[in-house]
Amino acid sequence: MRLNHFYSLYFLINFFLITSTSIVVSDESIDQKVKKLTLELRCMTCQNQSIYDSEAEFSNDIKKIVKAKFEEGKSEKEIKRFLAQRYGEYILFRPLLDFKNIFLWVFPFILLIFSLLLVMLRIRKNK
Repeated sequence: MRLNHFYSLYFLINFFLITSTSIVVSDESIDQKVKKLTLELRCMTCQNQSIYDSEAEFSNDIKKIVKAKFEEGKSEKEIKRFLAQRYGEYILFRPLLDFKNIFLWVFPFILLIFSLLLVMLRIRKNK
């Protein structure tokens, strides 16, 4: 009977620990989300400085826009797409993977495969 009481107390404590830590982990504040996203955005008036690090008027406006979009419930990807449509893809340090720039993402792999094929043909020809 005493062991049964110990197990029920053990499970009760674990339940409270798990629920309290999951609430803390899942509750990322909007300011942290804004900081994370604005570190990935380029300031258009500064020379390759992130929006978060810049104090330009443009950067302050973008920070406000990003915060408002997060408060509306938009995801990070939706906000990036919105800013890329509005200001061009230059605002993103890492361009989006879409149909317009798929060649830029795939070209290094095509070049690698082509080079390996040429090396294999050269080796086969020399034998």
